[in-house]
Amino acid sequence: MTSTTSRNKLAALLLLAGLSEAPLAAPLSARTTPTPRAKPATRRLPTHTFTLGTDHFMLDGKPLQMISGELHYPRIPREAWRSRLKMAKAMGLNTIGTYVFWNAHEPQPGKYDFTGNNDVAAFVKMAQEEGLWVILRPSPYVCAEWEFGGYPYWLQNIPGLKVRSQEPQYVATYKRYLEAVGKQLAPLQVSHGGPILMVQVENEYGSYGADKEYLALNKKLFIDAGFDGLLYTCDPVKDVADGHLPGLLPAVNGTDKPSQIRQLVRSNHSGQGPYYVAEWYPAWFDWWGTTHHTVPASKYTPGLDSVLKAGMSINMYMFHGGTTRAFMNGANYKGDSSHYEPQVSSYDYDAPLDEAGNPTAKFLAFREVIAKYRPAGQPLPPVPAAKPSIALPAMQLTKTVSLLDRLPAPVASAKPLTFEALKQAYGFVLYRATVTGGGSKNLKISDLRDYAVVMVNGKRVGTLDRRLKQESLDVALPAGQVQLDILVENLGRVNFGEYLLQNNKGITKSVSLGGSEVKNWKMYGLPFDQAPTVAKAGTATPAASTGPVLRSGTFTVATPTDTYLDLRQWGKGSVWVNGHNLGRYWAIGPQQTLYVPAEWLKKGANEITVLELLKPQQTTLASLDHAILSDLRP
Repeated sequence: MTSTTSRNKLAALLLLAGLSEAPLAAPLSARTTPTPRAKPATRRLPTHTFTLGTDHFMLDGKPLQMISGELHYPRIPREAWRSRLKMAKAMGLNTIGTYVFWNAHEPQPGKYDFTGNNDVAAFVKMAQEEGLWVILRPSPYVCAEWEFGGYPYWLQNIPGLKVRSQEPQYVATYKRYLEAVGKQLAPLQVSHGGPILMVQVENEYGSYGADKEYLALNKKLFIDAGFDGLLYTCDPVKDVADGHLPGLLPAVNGTDKPSQIRQLVRSNHSGQGPYYVAEWYPAWFDWWGTTHHTVPASKYTPGLDSVLKAGMSINMYMFHGGTTRAFMNGANYKGDSSHYEPQVSSYDYDAPLDEAGNPTAKFLAFREVIAKYRPAGQPLPPVPAAKPSIALPAMQLTKTVSLLDRLPAPVASAKPLTFEALKQAYGFVLYRATVTGGGSKNLKISDLRDYAVVMVNGKRVGTLDRRLKQESLDVALPAGQVQLDILVENLGRVNFGEYLLQNNKGITKSVSLGGSEVKNWKMYGLPFDQAPTVAKAGTATPAASTGPVLRSGTFTVATPTDTYLDLRQWGKGSVWVNGHNLGRYWAIGPQQTLYVPAEWLKKGANEITVLELLKPQQTTLASLDHAILSDLRP
């Protein structure tokens, strides 16, 4: 229970944020929602009760052991959602977990998108059609190796706003977003006829803070948004006490030791269960310039077996990762530039289901374990056939245009502006200034975020990489007035830890040349939120040109089939196929291919466009019938 002082403080914060004070709800473990009376001649899906028992979750009064796997709808082509859900059933899962991604659904303030690949309600309904329950994780912060941990970039444009806090501006924007999510998903809770069993409040908050009033405010916001079923919190083993809100079930992340799980849950939850491992990691993710992470199934099958044998529920993160397409990857950061770690586009994760949705040896090993705990008379469904994949003939990208010839109208400013100040979320910004040349001078960019291609009179003279703590280079300048161009790429905002509020992108401070500050900039926004077009075939890029280019072409497909673009001969950039941004590539690895789903190909002619930053002369693009995710080229 909160003190009178704490409750008064909470009431004041709610009022500031545009909320009304109301008594905190009774512990959700003690609440059930009665089955509503059906109206005559109206067909309703059956409703259920889902409650917390002493040791087990109770579905309609009977124990339910959730065997769950994480799937993220934006990371899977909508056309492939159902096939992934069928694979989940085939491995023995009865539940899936998914985050809800704020920056995908509210890319600009008040402008919501729940369509196409962002139609989370359709995803949840499809899971129900496939006989799966759902654990929903709609907290505005998701981590998930996702840009800014799921927060929309524009929060940084509100002075004084502080994420993951009781700061009123944050609470107001959070409330508005959560109400939009509630309209989509609250009707799909199990007590209303949907498949959503539980809803997570915040996400691993104990790794960030310990403000119980903030957690209580979260709980109220969820209830006010229509989430009237079971709520829970989840935290890593060492942070459960800080991240747990009394009255809610504390789920535990990162362990498969039943004795440890019991101790942590009981010590934070009235001395009883049930027991839920909200994130169990059968592998890990990758970032640019480091070794691909793989873990053999044999290391994890004993732990999975022990948890299931103990009757506990579990959610494997990830069951299927998919791909973090476009510019939505996040990054880790540990306090200095050499510890900035932007994640790769592939979210294969060495998961039981690979990036293309095919079962791996880990899938089959986990399936064997799960089969031991199936109810009598309920054998596992057969495993669907793996999707075929092919290597296509080499593609010739015959259309080309210099990126510097495709610039939009600029924004002028004495000092360079960040992406946020330009109201641009992702992609690139070209910074241009006219400087006096003559001789060699040192160019320094203070607090570059994150990668820059430096050009003098249109020719590349060097690159700067935040990961490598690079902030300056010597440039040779011809005599007279010189055009200085700095193309800056946002490689992904930090998604975890104490630096969430230090996520501005671009040139965030200043540029100096020969020790003098460069002023009077023109900035050209290149968000590439739509696929770029290259109007017509041109002559080959002049040999003297070394700046970034856009190249495009067509390739023919007899039958749409999965394939993998082989970028090992290219430098750094992004690829679009038929308007879909497939993600980033970078020769440093470990990822060297980009997955092309069959669902996004067409019989006959297909369009492909490549933005290449470093090797403008490259014109041929090969493909493979398999991924290359472990080729590191420092």
